[in-house]
Amino acid sequence: MMQQGIRSSYDCIVIGAGHNGLVCAATLARGGRSVLVLEAQSQVGGAAATREFAPGFRAACAHLLHLMPADLMHDLGLSAHGLEWAAQSMPTTALVAGSSPLRLEQSALSGADAAAYAAYTGRMRRFAQALVPLLGKVAPRLGTTDWRDRWALLGLGWQIRKLGRADMRELLRIGGMNVYDLLEEHFESAALKGALGFDAVLGTNFGPRSPGTVLTLLYRLAAEFAAGASALSQPKGGMGALCDALAKSALAAGAAIRTAAPVARILVEGDRTVGVELESGEAVAAATVVSNADPKTTFLKLLGARHLDTGFVRRVNHIRARGLAAKLHLALDRVPQFPGVDGAAVRGRLLLAPSLMYLERAYNHAKYGEYSAAPAMEITVPTINDPGLAPQGKHVLSAIVQFAPYALEGGWAERRRGFTDLLLDTLEAAAPGLRASVLGAELLTPADIETEFRIDGGHWHHGELAFDQFFMVRPVPGAAQHRTPLPGLFLCGAGCHPGGGVMGIAGRNAARQVLKQGAT
Repeated sequence: MMQQGIRSSYDCIVIGAGHNGLVCAATLARGGRSVLVLEAQSQVGGAAATREFAPGFRAACAHLLHLMPADLMHDLGLSAHGLEWAAQSMPTTALVAGSSPLRLEQSALSGADAAAYAAYTGRMRRFAQALVPLLGKVAPRLGTTDWRDRWALLGLGWQIRKLGRADMRELLRIGGMNVYDLLEEHFESAALKGALGFDAVLGTNFGPRSPGTVLTLLYRLAAEFAAGASALSQPKGGMGALCDALAKSALAAGAAIRTAAPVARILVEGDRTVGVELESGEAVAAATVVSNADPKTTFLKLLGARHLDTGFVRRVNHIRARGLAAKLHLALDRVPQFPGVDGAAVRGRLLLAPSLMYLERAYNHAKYGEYSAAPAMEITVPTINDPGLAPQGKHVLSAIVQFAPYALEGGWAERRRGFTDLLLDTLEAAAPGLRASVLGAELLTPADIETEFRIDGGHWHHGELAFDQFFMVRPVPGAAQHRTPLPGLFLCGAGCHPGGGVMGIAGRNAARQVLKQGAT
């Protein structure tokens, strides 16, 4: 349990010590506020905490860092607070059954795809660069006459206009497209298209033919551009080491952190927040409460519908936030052998998404509450870069699995074993002999993620990234600027703009809103 300067009254309480909550706390403390962070689990980090899943083997639900801006990490002094890298700028390799793996870089491609890849990545990087400033801004309100909102909307238009006429027209053309059609326009290689399309559906409730998947791809590319050298990186000690550094930065700024201190409810008096009550019955006072919990948990469980109007409660109830991604951890007695994958590639991420149609067929099952018969995966072997995550000579395999619906037909209790066996069979086909090396396995379904990390629906973005749940309407109208209808209550989690992933921008934006409005 982390404790520093614990008292009974603070300017601000932050609910949840996930990465966004810790960034928010550090920013508030650096702004002169007295801050207490309350975390339900025994360690900080939330879904990014490094945890033991088998004796001596450690992994985190979030296994790679690719979205946190370089300037945020620099401002919070994470290197000075112990953050070290096991690997940076990790390569991406597509696994192809019966054929050689495909490295995602121009030099590894041939023929028309090589030239098309250069043109495509160049243009997408320009789009991403233009969108980067939007990530760090509080989304403007719609339908107001406030000059700040109008100025922000003009700024949004100017970012797009600066691209030039040709790129601006292309961005407006593809922005609402599905990624299947976009990639079919540019490339011939099925493996290349599958690998590029995977990033558009990773962690979402979409298949590559779903409208709006170009938006989710641009969102990821923009965040990766802002991350710079830390895009696709592995912190030494796992993702939990990043959160430990964030916690140390917050403590150094004067914040206090309490773990094993779950919040039962947000306290309200005179139609504004006055603090929180813990499950232990202890009350802690604060004029400002910032919730890193997902919007449904914050409004419907911690606050309660009685403090909100009926229309707002209905909008919150209708947030689409049911997860479709599972996480598999394997404890292995040796390094898995992927045929044709060299030593450099196996240190990076390996994608099992051999074509766009493979991804679409995998997604089709989820429409009917079924798990994929042939799932897609993002695979890493983190112990190659960081041996300390497993006993000497042993290894960890970490994989994000698409698609595994939260509300599985027949229930996860009955079908968990069958899905785990299917995943092992799928990996065995990609890495012959892997099954015989498995010492232990852990499958985290969206239902498990909901239970363990207190995320309603088990969705790692705390809500689907879609046009009707994005930017100016995220999570819902009336709570899209980190402020909520209840004075003194703010949101800082992945359910806010700009969304999920280990990014930290939502936490920083929320803190700036609190500091700007002098809400203490």
